Amino acid sequence: MSRTRTTIWDAESWRIYKRLLVYTRRYWAVGLIAMLGMLADGGGQAVFANLFKIITNELFTKKDPYLIFWMPIWIIALFLVRSIGTFVSSYGISYMGRHVVQEIQQDVFDAYLRLPVEFFGAEPSGQQISRITYTSEQVAAAATDAIRTVVTDVFTVIAMLVVMLHNSVYLTSVLLVMVPMIALIAAVVSRRYRQISRRIQGSMGSVTGTVEESVGAHREVRVYNGQTHESSHFGDVSRRTRRLNLKIAATNAASSSTIQFVAASALAALVFMGTRPQVLNEMSAGVFVAVLTAMGMMLPALRRLANVQANIQRGLSAAEDLFEIIDLPPEPDRGTLVLDRTRGDLSIQGVRLLYPRSEAEALRGVDLHCAPGTVTALVGRSGSGKSSLVSLLPRFYTPSSGRIVLDGEDYQNYTLASLRRQIAWVGQSVVLFDDTVANNIAYGELAGASEAEIEAAAEAANAMEFIARLPQGIHTHIGEGGNTLSGGQRQRIAIARAILKNAPILVLDEATSALDTESERLIQQALQKLMRNRTTLVIAHRLSTIEGADQIAVMEQGRIVERGNHAELLALGGHYAALHRMQFHDAQLGGD
Repeated sequence: MSRTRTTIWDAESWRIYKRLLVYTRRYWAVGLIAMLGMLADGGGQAVFANLFKIITNELFTKKDPYLIFWMPIWIIALFLVRSIGTFVSSYGISYMGRHVVQEIQQDVFDAYLRLPVEFFGAEPSGQQISRITYTSEQVAAAATDAIRTVVTDVFTVIAMLVVMLHNSVYLTSVLLVMVPMIALIAAVVSRRYRQISRRIQGSMGSVTGTVEESVGAHREVRVYNGQTHESSHFGDVSRRTRRLNLKIAATNAASSSTIQFVAASALAALVFMGTRPQVLNEMSAGVFVAVLTAMGMMLPALRRLANVQANIQRGLSAAEDLFEIIDLPPEPDRGTLVLDRTRGDLSIQGVRLLYPRSEAEALRGVDLHCAPGTVTALVGRSGSGKSSLVSLLPRFYTPSSGRIVLDGEDYQNYTLASLRRQIAWVGQSVVLFDDTVANNIAYGELAGASEAEIEAAAEAANAMEFIARLPQGIHTHIGEGGNTLSGGQRQRIAIARAILKNAPILVLDEATSALDTESERLIQQALQKLMRNRTTLVIAHRLSTIEGADQIAVMEQGRIVERGNHAELLALGGHYAALHRMQFHDAQLGGD
């Protein structure tokens, strides 16, 4: 989604990083304590390095009894302080990191909840899930772990430099060669990381999407023996991810080995400079050992500082992707009127609809009036525009032209929440959640319903006859997507949800398609009661279920081509009559 940058730390990178650090502000006290621990760790190393001068010159050369007694105690105390500092800094940074990840995940998830429907059709769902599960984790490294590395190791490098300068300015001059080389390596590694990180995020989304797709379609995979194909497809996706991660590993390995070689060269130069005859005569062994030890302790810190730039770049790449999602505008809601309860007087006037990234119009000048309390059935072939038309009612999409009028007011003038409060929806693809039966019926704004109201809605939907047999009745968990229930049982819970909502507008999108004959008869009775005094739009495949509708609109290629009641359309002898004859003929064949 983002453009590729040519520089490592441009103004946009700083902007993203500063925004990322905002997530850590509320944990400033923890961060301060962690920073003190980092300073204790780095300072302890510097003190230990400087001790080698005393150990070499006073302890082993002069055999000072005072130092012989106290030096082991000092070393233990020093490393005890370092251990406490390491624990405090590690736990403090982990504490901040976990909270930062949680907050970013929450912000991205909340963004998903308010984004328009078009967004979810624009990219694979695996990519959307990967942002929560993978990309947000990359951000923690940049927001917290990198800070720990920078603070601890920068302080360590400075402290070691002070130790080296204190003991020998001459030997310390070797750093003038080593440090620029390491800085150059860090710059190259950072640029390489930035180039690969975005591609890794995309590949992780592909892996997640492939797994999600295969698991969701596990029945079809087995029935059509698609295991070989799915395994091959997943292998291709995972190999791409492996190659990208190996590029990261190769970059890391090359960086570490190069820095190690530069460091070895620096140590060799240090030994060379320290063993010149004029130096040997003037410098004590303790000074040389202290400088050598300090440089040895400085090198791992410099190596980590070279790599932390790459980790920050990877985190920035991840943060950029997440912030783009968080900053996307929510679904538009320019309405100012709050609709309490509509009369259900619905008028669709010259409505056209062109989906994003589509060339053909889904709706082409639809006119339809639904009087309050009437039932309007939409019939037609697949792709004729029935679902597109009803998806406009809750403003999942807005008309490209034309308008929809509700109670004499353009429905876009109503607030989105109050408009959707007027609509109950039962679709062909039932959506249930991994929760109890009761919470699935009393979902969202219905959560305040009493147990008696929930049971009454379930009774009206003819669902209590199977709910009563569940281990804990309406308080039984039904699994992800309601997978412990049959298709007909899931459909009846969805209908009970619509009954409980008691909305003045009802949309039934093939609402009885998943039911057996007996269940369908009972549900039709419940729906007949539910539809009384409600403006109802029914999308139906089986024409026998909508013969009693007040009006039937026949759709073809995004237009309404016929309108009337069942008898009028049969007498007309057009599209509806042809569909009816076809179904009647199929029914006869089925009966034979």
